[in-house]
Amino acid sequence: MNESTAVIVNLLGGVALLLWGVRMVRTGVMRAWGDRLKNFIQQRLGNRFSAFVAGGVATAILGSATAMTLIVAGLAAAGAIGMVLGLAVVLGADVGSALVSAVFASGSSLTLWASPILLFAGYVTFSYSEEFRPHNVGRILIGLGLMLLSLQLIRQATAPLSTASLFHEVLAAVGSQPLLAFLIGAGLAWLFHSTLAVILLVAAFLANGSLEVAGALSFILGINFGGGLPAVTSTLVLPPDARRLPFANLFCRGVLAIAGIAFINRVTPVVAQSPLGPVETAVGFHALFNIAAGLVFLPLARPVEWAMKKLLPDTRPEEDRLASPRYLDQRSLATPSVALSNALLETVRMSELLDRMFELALTSLRTGSLEKLKLLKENDDRLNSYQTALQSYLGDLAQRELTPAESRRALELTIYVSNLEHAGDVIQLNLSDRIKAKAKESISFSVEEKASLDDLCLIIHDNLRLATGVLSSGDVEGAKRLIAQKDAFRALYSKVLDDHFRAAHRRQQGALRRSALYVDLIRDLHRINSLIVQAGYPIADAAGVLRGSRLLTSETAVSQDPPPTEPA
Repeated sequence: MNESTAVIVNLLGGVALLLWGVRMVRTGVMRAWGDRLKNFIQQRLGNRFSAFVAGGVATAILGSATAMTLIVAGLAAAGAIGMVLGLAVVLGADVGSALVSAVFASGSSLTLWASPILLFAGYVTFSYSEEFRPHNVGRILIGLGLMLLSLQLIRQATAPLSTASLFHEVLAAVGSQPLLAFLIGAGLAWLFHSTLAVILLVAAFLANGSLEVAGALSFILGINFGGGLPAVTSTLVLPPDARRLPFANLFCRGVLAIAGIAFINRVTPVVAQSPLGPVETAVGFHALFNIAAGLVFLPLARPVEWAMKKLLPDTRPEEDRLASPRYLDQRSLATPSVALSNALLETVRMSELLDRMFELALTSLRTGSLEKLKLLKENDDRLNSYQTALQSYLGDLAQRELTPAESRRALELTIYVSNLEHAGDVIQLNLSDRIKAKAKESISFSVEEKASLDDLCLIIHDNLRLATGVLSSGDVEGAKRLIAQKDAFRALYSKVLDDHFRAAHRRQQGALRRSALYVDLIRDLHRINSLIVQAGYPIADAAGVLRGSRLLTSETAVSQDPPPTEPA
């Protein structure tokens, strides 16, 4: 391998290692403190300045302005943060990222001894810790160690370039063309999805003398513009509320960067007079650019919001077919059979709404993201409106002259509707609280515990569909199968709890909270399942195959028949 090829390979390897280190730090922070980071931001939204500072602090911890922009865009889409304060957070995030770049770019002596220590400490913490948060602390330490190690690789890879006159001439030629340097810097920032990596690459070229400060300024302006592109491209398929903040950030950075390029011939002599070294001057310019963006656009956040709403107007939301009852026609009350069919149709729709709520909760439980839980309250309110409308409709129907079969059918529907509403309350009030606690306390279940939860949830999904079918058809065999499913669920429920408590003595004291939360989740699922399967009891009872809450076996049913009489 010749020298030029070795330089390219080592440089690419160093950049790849840097990007992987950044990713490890970001992943560790988000898994261990992601929700606390969101809460930290949301608690400091009193004004633009506090939001700006919160964004800077949070990004200095997270290490990625793009990741912070996507987090805030998600909060904006959920209605948890407005455009003005969201933009303040994002502008602060840019400053935080720039300061992190400055620290890494100027810390050459730090990398020599800190990198191996961080890697060793991270490996030990990651490998020998059973708790979720210390495990991710190890991941963060390894990521930081890799980032510092990558700086050494990048410097070593670019060292031969200090004597390569042709490379100097190429960089000087590019640097003398501000627009070309701007476009290259923007392209690299978008390609790497990291301004930190490209800034450190420029710093390495400055350190070995391959690039002059005057030529680096156009690169840095382009890097700042390109740094806003990844968040924009990542949110293109999302609703307008989620896309406005990344676009607003790109707009603010772009306006300032283009203005800088327009006046680069006046800016360069001023910056070149800095008494600092080339690297410190360049990263200082990068930090000042982002601070200036905050100072200029914080007061202009309202006009920027107006412009983004004009550029990305709200789309008309699609009508939710389960938004409210549709088929409770008062005129049908004159024909009880038709009215009961209408009530049954709305009960089926109500069960679909409950299934939606359950799926939202399970998604949050499995992913750890709490965004879906915010939809539970709205859906539970709809469930309550279904119950009110159905019970009122069936109450009006009960005032009519009904056959015994029609009266029994109306009662079955009334009871099941009440059970569905109660199950919705369990999901919205109890199950969601457990899921929030799990996420906020960074509690993680074992593979076996997750599998048991999935098994129980699958039974509930199946039972909800079976209950709807049984209620619609009045099928006795289906009702018996549904009631038998309750026994199957109870058996699995007991086994899961028994296995859990058997393993409890092997757990450390810090895992007691996790154990209590797991048991509470299992019990909530048991309550939901019990409410659903009760749809089969009235049908089985009317068919005479039920004793109390238990199905009669074939032997029991025979013993209940009257003995044959002797012939006279």
